[in-house]
Amino acid sequence: MLYQLTTSRKLFQAANYIFLIGLSILCILPLIHVFAISLSDKTAAAAGDVVLWPVNFTLQSYEYVLHKPEFSKSFIVTLERVGLGTLINMFLTILLAYPLSKEVRTFKYRTVYAWFFVLTILFSGGLIPSYIVVSKTHLMDTIWALVIPGAVPVFNVILLLNFFRGLPKELEEAAFVDGARAWTVLWRVFVPLSMPALATIMLFTIVHHWNSWFDGLIFMHRPENYPLQSYLHTVVIKIDLAMQSAKDLDSLAQVSDRTSKAAQIFMGSLPILMIYPFLQRFFVKGIVLGSVKE
Repeated sequence: MLYQLTTSRKLFQAANYIFLIGLSILCILPLIHVFAISLSDKTAAAAGDVVLWPVNFTLQSYEYVLHKPEFSKSFIVTLERVGLGTLINMFLTILLAYPLSKEVRTFKYRTVYAWFFVLTILFSGGLIPSYIVVSKTHLMDTIWALVIPGAVPVFNVILLLNFFRGLPKELEEAAFVDGARAWTVLWRVFVPLSMPALATIMLFTIVHHWNSWFDGLIFMHRPENYPLQSYLHTVVIKIDLAMQSAKDLDSLAQVSDRTSKAAQIFMGSLPILMIYPFLQRFFVKGIVLGSVKE
């Protein structure tokens, strides 16, 4: 028998859809506006004529940005950070979440260790101690200064260990009966069955590393070592003096400080926008395939 929606339920769903669609539009309009400015010439951008559609279409801003060495270097630094940071974060998250997901009778001091890590979320060492640690360990101005301090994302560990707890215990017991060890059970049983959770955590990790900017300003003394978001932060808050050099005079005809900033901001957001569709399918896949039915 098909479930019939009541009138009040239909009204609620309609209002919910309208609200979510409106919220989505409000979130995407600023990005469209920035994109339109990046494709407009400097006269239209300076006059405020650009809203959601380019005025006097031109690609000069993107040509200028792509030939800008500072942008290219910071983009490469961010790619290195995302690749190395995501690999380290995911590996340590999995290794930590698996034992913490066990029951107390299996891992006697599990609760003590779990609260030890939870306390690091509530109480941190602070900016100055973190800076001293990074400095004394000779990590300043290296990619490791952006990766090592946050190598263990405790919030992601909590999410994953709760997902591990929801997996059928019969799967692990069957693997142990067949002679598998804990390491094999983790990588051959738990990890393949946890792909939806791992994909979500991976997306959180990628977004975190891509959007981080403050640690780049603190731990990188030389601007050429800035990650992309740290570089964009310095670009947004000051005038692009490089545009005033003689070699860029040809670009000044259609490119301004505002259009170049818009182009750099949009290009900095584009990779994350491209990653979301590929990981979205894992979010709605939360069924454990092949598990034991009771």
